[in-house]
Amino acid sequence: MSLIYLQTLILSLIQGFSEFIPVSSSAHLVLFSDIFQNYKSSVLLDASLHFGSLIAIIHYFFRELIDFSNKKKILNLLVTGSLPLIIVGYFFYEFQLYENLRNIEIIAWSTLIFGILLYFSDKFAESKSFSENLNIKKIFLIGLFQILALIPGASRSGVVITGCRLLGFNRYDAAKISFILSIPALLGASTLTLKDAFFRNEIFDLNILFGIVFSYIFSYLTIKYFLVYIKRFSLDIFVIYRIVLSLILFYFIYF
Repeated sequence: MSLIYLQTLILSLIQGFSEFIPVSSSAHLVLFSDIFQNYKSSVLLDASLHFGSLIAIIHYFFRELIDFSNKKKILNLLVTGSLPLIIVGYFFYEFQLYENLRNIEIIAWSTLIFGILLYFSDKFAESKSFSENLNIKKIFLIGLFQILALIPGASRSGVVITGCRLLGFNRYDAAKISFILSIPALLGASTLTLKDAFFRNEIFDLNILFGIVFSYIFSYLTIKYFLVYIKRFSLDIFVIYRIVLSLILFYFIYF
C-alpha cells in the first residue's frame, strides 16, 4: 500500500472513530500531522471523509428517519436542533474564525475541560428516555450545546451527549440524539468543503473513493458498537481517553 493510501486509511479511521464517540477529532488530527509531517491536506478528501460518515449514519438510522409515526419529533430534532450550529457555524466559516482558533494549545485544553464536563454530566444526570423527555425546548437547548463543538478539541458528539445528559436523557438516547444531529452537520461540512474543492479545481480520483468507502465502514462500525457499549457501561473510558490524549498534547506543547 502506497503512503497516500495509508494516510487516507488512517484519516478514515480518525473520521469514523472520532465523529461519533465523545473524543476530539482535532486532537487526533494534530497527532496525525505530527507523525506524517509531509502530508498535504486535500479539501476534496476532507469532503469525501465527511460524506462517508453521512452515508453511514443515514444507513444505520434509515428506518427511524422514514418512520412516519416519529416523523415530527425527528424533523424537529434535525431542524431546530441544528439551526443554532448552522447559523453560528456559517459565521465562523465566512470569517475563518475556526481556523484562527485551531491551534494545539486550545485543542489540548478543550479536550481536557470538555472531558471533565462529560464525566460530571454522566455521573449526576437523571436517566429519562427519548420518547418521554424530548420536547421543542430541550431540542433547542441541545442545539445551543452543539455550538460548543465549534471550539476545536471539544468534540461535537461529546458536547451533545454532555448536554443531553444534563437535560436528563439516558446514555443510549443521548448518543442517539447526537448521531441524528450529525446528519445536518455532516451534510453542511461536506457541502462547504466540496464548494472549496470546486474552486481549487481538485480532481476526484481513486484515493477520494477510497476515503468515502473506508470512512463509511469505520463510521458504521463505530455507530453500531458504541450503541452496544453504551447500553451496558458508563462514559468513563472516554473521559480517561480524553485526559490521556490531552496530556500527550500538553507534552508536545510545554516540553
